Amino acid sequence: MSGASGTFVGMPAFPTAAREAVGNKTLRANLRHATHTIRDKRARAVAELDDWAQLREAGKRIKDETLRHLDHYLVQLEESVTAAGGVVHWAADADEANRIVTALVKASGGSDAEKREVVKVKSMATQEIGLNEALEAEGIHAYETDLAELIVQLGKDRPSHILVPAIHRNRGEIREIFAREMGEWGRPAPEGLTDTPAELAEAARLHLREKFLRAKIGVSGANFMVAETGTLVVVESEGNGRMCLTLPETLISVVGIEKIVPTWRDLEVFLQTLPRSSTAERMNPYTSMWTGTSDEDGPSTFHLVLLDNGRSDTLADEVGRQALRCIRCSACLNVCPVYERAGGHAYGSVYPGPIGAILSPQLRGTQSEIDASLPYASSLCGACYEVCPVAIDIPEVLVHLRERVVQGGEVTRDGTRVTLRPAKGHAAERAAMRAAGWAFGRPGALRAGQRLASGTRRVHPRTLPGPGRAWSATRDLPKVPTEPFRDWWQRTNGGQAEKGGTK
Repeated sequence: MSGASGTFVGMPAFPTAAREAVGNKTLRANLRHATHTIRDKRARAVAELDDWAQLREAGKRIKDETLRHLDHYLVQLEESVTAAGGVVHWAADADEANRIVTALVKASGGSDAEKREVVKVKSMATQEIGLNEALEAEGIHAYETDLAELIVQLGKDRPSHILVPAIHRNRGEIREIFAREMGEWGRPAPEGLTDTPAELAEAARLHLREKFLRAKIGVSGANFMVAETGTLVVVESEGNGRMCLTLPETLISVVGIEKIVPTWRDLEVFLQTLPRSSTAERMNPYTSMWTGTSDEDGPSTFHLVLLDNGRSDTLADEVGRQALRCIRCSACLNVCPVYERAGGHAYGSVYPGPIGAILSPQLRGTQSEIDASLPYASSLCGACYEVCPVAIDIPEVLVHLRERVVQGGEVTRDGTRVTLRPAKGHAAERAAMRAAGWAFGRPGALRAGQRLASGTRRVHPRTLPGPGRAWSATRDLPKVPTEPFRDWWQRTNGGQAEKGGTK
């Protein structure tokens, strides 16, 4: 069984992958149609609320408050979940989370055959850690039940969008995947299946129904966790989540530690902003909430695996930590001109688009080729910030991460400035930045350099030599003025600048 996350390993740098994607006319047409449709519907849904700006600010403040006191709320959440009959596990990284889940599946009740398969709610956290691959290595089949995730899994593909993982596929391609692959995974697609949405949805429903009724173990993520009550929340539009969360005897939820909100009342904000920003709905058709276990209904055993996997390091960065506010609505992807043309696969992560460009390099570090290139996968137009329901300033974080990539940068950890190890490559950029820093820190040297540049302006080249030719081939080099600004100011103001300036 081919999972989704593991296939991102070894991806090339974003420019290389994007160049190939841009040349795919079918992909570009699929993306353009889907993103424009979603963004237009979202704009209409948001316009219905007169207090959208206030809700956005409230969501930002709730998330920031939670992140500032995350240690406190994590302990409170553990106590609340335990009191409600659940069991909490802590996973520092992907390997530990996969070991925990695999062990829990093997230790669950039932026959050996029942322990060899689980049904899954759409979960980006489990994709992030490569859970499907880890379970497969132990002979356990994980079946995705979200329609788009099912398409990706049956097609041995990779997700390319946060909300609609199969956004890069059109109806004809989906019909071919169902007809070719469903029989290998369970109930085959009906004879004569067409590409009409109703028939495709019915084929998926019939295929999944037998798995829902047979599975004894469900695996989920969560959109939110309430520290006050120990309640977990999953919002979705198809009903597959409700089936996975109620029918199995054992439920295992893998959730990033940043998904906490302090109180039940805080959900009011996000249950208004999330559906409008993601599916352009006033509320999600299915909002499932569970608190521990119950003898009367739902799973009799509940395990919560709290996942760090780079989140603590991200939290330590005072600029980059705002990425942890993300509620995975995907609004930023749908307005991004880069994502619309390059698609999600070029980002080499289960988190594509603008949010992926700032989240993946922080969770995984900037030492790999793909992660070092992601902060540059943007035009910095700011459209992503304008639509973000929790006001993540993605352009600000992108520029911050570019600094880290080029020269190592710094973060603040426990009040101490710590210099990060520079990424490999970018030697010329680092040298240029350091030379500029040296010059700007020495006024005399800067003035001498400016005068030299003005005096030799007639012999300046129109294009840069060597590797710089690639930059100047599409840009005009700025012309150097006949005299530096400081000399002009000194000449025209008669030295008033040194005497206190002009009135």
